[in-house]
Amino acid sequence: MDQTDKKLLQLLQKDSRLTHRQMAAYLNLSITPVYERIKRLERTGYIMKYVALVNPDMVDKTLVAYTSISLKEHAVKYLKQFEAEIKQFEEVVECYHIAGQFDYLLKIIVKDMKEYQSVIIDKLASMDNIVNVQSSFVLTEVVKSTEIPIS
Repeated sequence: MDQTDKKLLQLLQKDSRLTHRQMAAYLNLSITPVYERIKRLERTGYIMKYVALVNPDMVDKTLVAYTSISLKEHAVKYLKQFEAEIKQFEEVVECYHIAGQFDYLLKIIVKDMKEYQSVIIDKLASMDNIVNVQSSFVLTEVVKSTEIPIS
């Protein structure tokens, strides 16, 4: 990956709807090399997919909770089971296996506290291997980005 590829990735992270022509102009290249670079970056896994970022206010999903989970058992079998189950919860938009006091960190996005309570009681509490759940709720987003720093 050269500096041009890095600049191209930065451009795409800021706005993946830029045309090849716009990117070519910014990078001082012709359209064909830009197209070929993007295809190579997709093929080699640098670009995983393209998405639309949805305004949570417009879809009435404004409560964001970071929920820390501790498991009773830590054998690979139980970790895989937890991960398979948590992938089924549409409210869980991110799940990380972490080191430290807890085993997993979930980012949960729901309409309100009532919906969050339903996730905790109806979904998480029904999972056998969870021993502890601790939640923190977002009051204000100070920094929010999907961009990976590329230097």
